[in-house]
Amino acid sequence: MSLSSSTTDHTGKKLGMWLFLYTEIILFGGLFVLYAVYLTIHPQDFIDGGKELNRIFGFANTVILLISSFAVAAAITAVQKEQKKTALVALIVSLLCGLIFLINKYFEWGHKIHNDIFPNSETLINGPKGLNVFFGLYYVITGLHGVHIIIGMTVILVALIYTAKGKITPTRFTLLENAGLYWHLVDLIWIFIFPLFYLII
Repeated sequence: MSLSSSTTDHTGKKLGMWLFLYTEIILFGGLFVLYAVYLTIHPQDFIDGGKELNRIFGFANTVILLISSFAVAAAITAVQKEQKKTALVALIVSLLCGLIFLINKYFEWGHKIHNDIFPNSETLINGPKGLNVFFGLYYVITGLHGVHIIIGMTVILVALIYTAKGKITPTRFTLLENAGLYWHLVDLIWIFIFPLFYLII
């Protein structure tokens, strides 16, 4: 394969990833707009719902995702500098951060469900309508974000395997770069989710 065709292929894959990320932004952007609409209708109920969420869990998950995002960026830099071991360690750190995030979310959801706080539960049905809407959006948006975390971890795992096998090199790292772009978007989405649900006052 010639240098020009290799460059074109790299550019095409990167452009394809950016277009895919754009659709993801539209998806979550639409959900955030929906959130804003209902917030104007049920402001106090949303504030009360936010008080039911654990800010420590939310803050911890924010820090965890920021660390993971930094780790992926460090892995890309390490590959470019031919520091294979450093890249592998950084990708493992990122995967561990993603796993910890999911574990935290599992316990957080489990606690809420145990306390009968989930969409259309008896507690919420008999309470203020806005509170049911708040937690409906909370479970949908954080659940969808969790699915994206799992997808991102899968892509990073593939990049880890390819890096270990030498298929990702200083001149061929499009897969790792695209994995990084996707992971950064997932982290960025959480940066919006955290204040909307956990810090609402």
